Amino acid sequence: MKTKKLINSGADAVDEMLEGVLAAHPDHLYAVDGMPRAIVSRNGPRKGKVGLVIGGGSGHEPTFLGFVGKGLADAAAIGNVFASPPPDPIVACARAADGGAGVLFMYGNYAGDVMNFDMAAELLALDEIEARTVLTTDDVASAPADQSDKRRGVAGNVFIFKAAGAACDLMYSFDDVERAARYANSRTYTMGVALSPCSLPQTLKPNFLIGEDEMEIGMGIHGEPGVARGSLRSADEVTDQLMDGILREMSAPAGDRVAVLVNSLGSTPMMELYIMMRRVKSRLDGAGLVIHTSLVGNYCTSLEMAGASITVMHLDDELQRLIDHPCDCAMFKR
Repeated sequence: MKTKKLINSGADAVDEMLEGVLAAHPDHLYAVDGMPRAIVSRNGPRKGKVGLVIGGGSGHEPTFLGFVGKGLADAAAIGNVFASPPPDPIVACARAADGGAGVLFMYGNYAGDVMNFDMAAELLALDEIEARTVLTTDDVASAPADQSDKRRGVAGNVFIFKAAGAACDLMYSFDDVERAARYANSRTYTMGVALSPCSLPQTLKPNFLIGEDEMEIGMGIHGEPGVARGSLRSADEVTDQLMDGILREMSAPAGDRVAVLVNSLGSTPMMELYIMMRRVKSRLDGAGLVIHTSLVGNYCTSLEMAGASITVMHLDDELQRLIDHPCDCAMFKR
């Protein structure tokens, strides 16, 4: 059975989406001339500031392009649905974001993205623009703790990008921006659960199969296999299972502060997210941890997939300052 989507054609969906984004947010965003997949902030890049370029496949909106703006990312390179952008729009983004202090690339730890962003960095070196990379690896279910460098980057991108963008906006040196970005990534933990598949605009068919009464813990945002599939459980039981993994990894002492994100994978409604948020707070209260800030909603989606993820960032004074720093993006303000 085919799924239903409000599109004109699968082949045109990404470019038509970008036209709509630019029409909706002209004060925040523009596309590089001749490069419609290179989306740049109107009020971000400036002389002497380290540029921040993020990017990845479409289908995760508002990640990535929704986080382009002053105080966060300077530009985003956009790929096809669930596919890495090629080097050309990445290079265009970096040139637009370059203020003479270097450009930091940040994106999830996926092989295609690594290959294409590394190729872009080599091309930029010919123009004497230094580009460095910090991969996001917050998905604790995707690899064991002793292989954390193999983990995927998922919804924790929101907090990790936020911290790095603030460091850039505060005019940190290139070395300090890179340090802050790596530090933010190392203290950010995400686990998710999928309840139903999504479908690509080109195929209109589910990208994986799951039973009507099943759920899968740890499934990736492109449908990558998770760590456990079983019968659907109550919101509290599911939230506890996710929080058990996060709290075990984080090992934060009582009294410490955290930032929390309860994220919809696309079709899970706010009612269900807030039911989960209620349990998240209960678990954090029980661990003696203080919620400094929380986000609930669609922040890193997987088209229309049903399910949710929980992200916890373990704050200290520096990370709290970076998370609190103002930003004004197309789809996110603080």
